[in-house]
Amino acid sequence: MTELLPYVLLGLLGGVLSGLLGIGGAVVLIPMLVYVFGFDQHTAQGTTTALMLPPIGILAFMQYYKSGYVNVKVAALICVGMIVGGYFGGYLGTHISPVVLKKIFGVALFVISMQMIFWK
Repeated sequence: MTELLPYVLLGLLGGVLSGLLGIGGAVVLIPMLVYVFGFDQHTAQGTTTALMLPPIGILAFMQYYKSGYVNVKVAALICVGMIVGGYFGGYLGTHISPVVLKKIFGVALFVISMQMIFWK
C-alpha cells in the first residue's frame, strides 16, 4: 500500500495546480512520471491521458462556475474540438519516437512558459 502513496500524492499535486492555475495536470504529471517515477514518454502521456477520462476537474469547475467564471458555451465548443483533436493527437503521439515526442512536449512547455513570463 505504501508504494501507491507517491502516486496519490502526485495526483494531489496535479489536482491542486490544475484547480489553482487551470494548467491541466499533464504539465506537472508527465515530467514527474518521466523523471521521478521512470516512465517512458509514451507511457507517461498515455497514463496522463487516461486521467482525463473521469471528471477529475468537476470540483474545480464547480468552484469557478459558482463564482461566475465559466463560459459554458465556449467550453462545450472547445470540448467538441478536443474530442476530435485528441483522437488524432493520440494517433500521432503513438506513432513517433519517444525522443521526438519528449522534445515536442519540452518545446511546448518552453513556449508556453516564455509567453506567460514575457507576454503583456
